Amino acid sequence: MAELKERTFIAIKPDGVQRGIIGEIIKRFEMKGFKLVGMKMLQPALLHVVEIKRPMLVECVASSVILCVFQVWEGKGVVKTGRVMLGETNPAESKPGTIRGDFCIDVSKNIIHGSDSVDSANKEISLWFKDDELASYTSCAFSWLY
Repeated sequence: MAELKERTFIAIKPDGVQRGIIGEIIKRFEMKGFKLVGMKMLQPALLHVVEIKRPMLVECVASSVILCVFQVWEGKGVVKTGRVMLGETNPAESKPGTIRGDFCIDVSKNIIHGSDSVDSANKEISLWFKDDELASYTSCAFSWLY
């Protein structure tokens, strides 16, 4: 049962927000069967970004409009499957059907970040979400998925 509660951190970077594809990204994760348990749109503080030295967040701050959408998704194998759904970091190496393969051209504007392991997901989630900001519920689709 614990594997069904695996969580990952997904961040839509400013280029993804500005291009208006937030809904498309959410749609893909929902259609796959994952459960959205947390989401917020933020303008990350520069000091916080520099302290944690995450390239994705530095990119957010370097953007002309510092606006990111942070999400927490839950489900069986969500970290590994989420990474496959995102595609390669370099969009030129991403297959059609992946988020980067369908929406990106250049590695400097690859629109999205996803955790690469359960440990990094837990760390990234704790940076942006308090425990009481994450929902705990059973989707009515649960029995159709598992």
